[in-house]
Amino acid sequence: MIHLPGGNCSDLCNAELKMNRRDLLRLGGSGILGMSLGTMLNLQAKAAEAGGKGGPGWGKAKSVVLIYLQGGPSHIDLWDPKENVPDNIRSAFGSIPTKIPGINYTEMLPKLAKINDKFTQIRSMSYTPNGLFNHTAAIYQIMTGYTTDKVSPSGQLEPPDAKDYPNFGSNIVRLKPSSEPMLPFVMLPRPLQESNVVGKGGTAGFLGKAFDPYTLYPPGDDLDMNKLERLTVDDLKLPPEVFALRLQRRAELRSVIESAMPDVEKAVERYNLDDYYQRALNLIVSGRARKAFDLSLESDAMRDTYGRNTFGQSCLLARRLVEAGTRVVEVIWPKVANSDNHSWDHHVGLTDRMKGKSAPMLDQGLSAFIADMDARGLLEETLVVAIGEFGRSPIKGVSTSGNGNSADGRDHWPYCYSSLIAGAGIKRGYVHGQSDKTGSSPSEDPVHPMELLATMYHSCGIDPETIVHNHLNQPRELVKAKPVTKLFA
Repeated sequence: MIHLPGGNCSDLCNAELKMNRRDLLRLGGSGILGMSLGTMLNLQAKAAEAGGKGGPGWGKAKSVVLIYLQGGPSHIDLWDPKENVPDNIRSAFGSIPTKIPGINYTEMLPKLAKINDKFTQIRSMSYTPNGLFNHTAAIYQIMTGYTTDKVSPSGQLEPPDAKDYPNFGSNIVRLKPSSEPMLPFVMLPRPLQESNVVGKGGTAGFLGKAFDPYTLYPPGDDLDMNKLERLTVDDLKLPPEVFALRLQRRAELRSVIESAMPDVEKAVERYNLDDYYQRALNLIVSGRARKAFDLSLESDAMRDTYGRNTFGQSCLLARRLVEAGTRVVEVIWPKVANSDNHSWDHHVGLTDRMKGKSAPMLDQGLSAFIADMDARGLLEETLVVAIGEFGRSPIKGVSTSGNGNSADGRDHWPYCYSSLIAGAGIKRGYVHGQSDKTGSSPSEDPVHPMELLATMYHSCGIDPETIVHNHLNQPRELVKAKPVTKLFA
């Protein structure tokens, strides 16, 4: 009989969860069915290997970078301009040609226009809101693949909760753990936020805190463009008392099992458990994470190419993290959703704010990131996605979400907007889907944000229909959608 001391035992390694009668029955059931521990582990490994559905792009991505344009950028004023439309629809910015014949961007994206032969543009993102006209609810949907239970008329939700659905990055690093001694999931340079709701959709939720992202939020407000210059080694420390406690608890448990069941080592020797312990320790002692975060190791010319601002330097940091072995990086647009200045939430003053603030930062930082990743060969095995939670209304000055809008402002618009996807076998120089003549709805090949999320899982070699169990132990799919395999070459 194996005696497990203490109460810290559960599927998720959460100290607050105890081993209960159901856990014991589940453990005992393997013996009743005639499976040894070794047999059970072997079957699990084979199931994991065969669990995917394959197809174009399957398993191409070793890492994922989400450039999250929180706030909802206007597709009509960036990468889907419309001609021969009324003045209250037409962008104030002129159109320019791109590397793809017949595809124009606005003059706000000259650098991206020169490299759009390296990525796919989706011009037919679309969903029916059903209460998702507001930032927080829409953010939760694209980040988790599920809609929220509680949405007030203003769009505000309850703060993050342990019962929330996990951020897609948490699911990826749980199902595809990194083999590198590196932080598996990093979110920077600020949390997801609308008003006072901070971090909703950005945690591991019911998977447990072990799968939360490492958050790099340098001090300073959203207008501080030099905050990444102040990164220090102290910013990169894991909580030593928490990590040491976990290692100690797991080491004690392993010792108990080894002494009670001498055959365990033989049964699992092919799984190289010592390697996993060593990788965890290497993360602490190797300094690999600290080096990845050290932007001073980049040349001044490279840093200038990305842009000496929070967004540009965050994109550069994302490239360094991918190089070092991080599995998932989420770069959150460095301005809270419903705000002014360089926020994408352009209810008023769209022309001046986009021209002088948000668009140049996006154009420089994102184009440099894609070109740099491609030049280094990193784009072959890295999936890059740039998207907001929705687009902006084709008609200026109208209210679609209860917000006030000036004649030079656009309200929230989930019915049609654009995104960018690149790398890991994604087609180059391709435009997927089209919007209608006013950019109001897709005219062909609509893509729901949940389908895009399913595509991201598919690219990582994870079946989007993989079952996870929520806080009530109820089975749930990662996302209830199919991948858009047309996006892959």
